[in-house]
Amino acid sequence: MSADLTRVNALHYLAPLRAGGSVPAIVETDDLGTYVVKFTGAAQGRKALVAEVIVGELARRLGLRVPELVLVDFDPAVAEHEPDAEIQDLLRASAGLNLGMDYLPGAHDFRPGATDGPTIDPLEAGRVVWLDALTGNVDRTRANPNLMVWHRRLWLIDNGAALVFHHRWSGAAAAVDRAYDLSGHALGDQHPDVAAADAELAPQVTEELLREVVALVPAQWLEVEEGFADVAELREAYVRQLAARAAVSERWLPQHFATEAELRVAEAARAKRTAAGRPAWLQQVPDLHGH
Repeated sequence: MSADLTRVNALHYLAPLRAGGSVPAIVETDDLGTYVVKFTGAAQGRKALVAEVIVGELARRLGLRVPELVLVDFDPAVAEHEPDAEIQDLLRASAGLNLGMDYLPGAHDFRPGATDGPTIDPLEAGRVVWLDALTGNVDRTRANPNLMVWHRRLWLIDNGAALVFHHRWSGAAAAVDRAYDLSGHALGDQHPDVAAADAELAPQVTEELLREVVALVPAQWLEVEEGFADVAELREAYVRQLAARAAVSERWLPQHFATEAELRVAEAARAKRTAAGRPAWLQQVPDLHGH
């Protein structure tokens, strides 16, 4: 396993991907590769890229499928033909080092409940759910799976919403044994064997493994924050947090996965609460949550 992520230079900006709020793009690079590039100038900021690296590379070492991650040196001049002014602002704010994920040609979004989807055994589903529970990734839902199917196998993408603790380090200690609500997980209907996954994966999440993964994050994406003397101390905080959480996995293992009927009831209740909080003239505005 390489001690560093491969570093490449962007040559051709092919197209923006507008489905997500961060507006990544398909980019060709000087290693003859094609990557989906996530930019440092996106609204989610550098911490989303930090989470992508730590969670993605941890997942890879735990045997889950994640497209190759690379560091992409991006010169906004390669995208001077992009006509959208807002995207141009994003690209100009992203000069320098960004994150690329190998573009999987012919891959398609995983659709929960689809009859033509890949065969996913309970242990594989359990491993994905376990990783999301460990890293606090509540953004892999049936409405927004953040999973791809390529050659009839499941691939994990978009891990930037994970590691919620690093957005407020003062509360990180309290989050060590926090149980996140994963009842609406994208693989909840695949009978995930979370207990078996825990027995297999928790012992592997050692401080040594975590240091290897955290070391892959570029120093310029790690801003020294209050309570930390330097970047090295901040890296060690990620290691301690995730190692401590893996050590108490029995406290946060997901216990329940909602059925489609339960999800519909919960969504209807949420929509009702949302509508109740609107003024009368907004009551009939359609609720597009999750779409």
